[in-house]
Amino acid sequence: QPEALPVAKNSGSVASMTGFARQEGGDGRLTWLWEVKSVNGRGLDVRCRLPSGHEGLEAAARATAQKHCTRGNLQIALAINRGEASARFQINRDLLDQLVALTREIEGAAPPRIDGLLTVRGVVETVEEEETKDQLDARMAAMEADLARALGALTAMRRAEGRRLKDIIIERLDEIERLTAAAGESAAVQPEAVRERLRTQVEELLNAAPALPEERLAQEAALLATKADVREELDRLSAHVAAAREHLAEGGPIGRRLDFLCQEFNREANTLCSKSWDVALNRIGLDLKAAVDQLREQVQNVE
Repeated sequence: QPEALPVAKNSGSVASMTGFARQEGGDGRLTWLWEVKSVNGRGLDVRCRLPSGHEGLEAAARATAQKHCTRGNLQIALAINRGEASARFQINRDLLDQLVALTREIEGAAPPRIDGLLTVRGVVETVEEEETKDQLDARMAAMEADLARALGALTAMRRAEGRRLKDIIIERLDEIERLTAAAGESAAVQPEAVRERLRTQVEELLNAAPALPEERLAQEAALLATKADVREELDRLSAHVAAAREHLAEGGPIGRRLDFLCQEFNREANTLCSKSWDVALNRIGLDLKAAVDQLREQVQNVE
């Protein structure tokens, strides 16, 4: 089995899960064409479409694919074209003799012409030349080497797309970071505004239920304080942005981790909107949700 082309180390590189590549080859007796393409997938799913007689290549195809990719739905197809050089022609003399005999039995029939007889199906046969085991082994090795080249080209395309994805993801993280900072600077989340909001709500609670037990009042006040303060959500959003940047700097197969962070981003943005009692802060929360959705769309393509 040929050695697969070396796979570069991560060193901050990010790969997409989509790509396409093809590699042609031949050995003088026949030619072949490998086509490999990949799309998004939760894990690594390799499917092979191989012509009859070449099923033995599937194990090598799967093993080579696993050296190049960690995620994505991969389709590997092999097409083979047999050249005329690998075949010779021979005359089916039994059939030819039968045809000549039949024409002689027909009274008044003109003697058969050889060019006419040769056009009858089956008279001229194509015979494949037998190959030695060494020839077959050499061809299989050449096919595996070409598949490794095709998968190497696919990997290069996935990484090129990954570089573009990385730039877009950084832009989305910058937007989330900007919106998080804007929410933190909003007048609604300043300590004075939070205390005033809490004081107003406690007064409304006392006026609505003057006989409320002190313990129950403390519980309600604590609940109101929690709902009035969104600093914890903003801190977690900032932490998630930092974690995402670290993953991008690390590189490699980080798609699952980024997808998990997108879930956390979405949770914090939803909580921010549900807690917000200020129109401006709520608008920022909605913009945050939109930015997170855009981020997740891109992250879905990361290996």
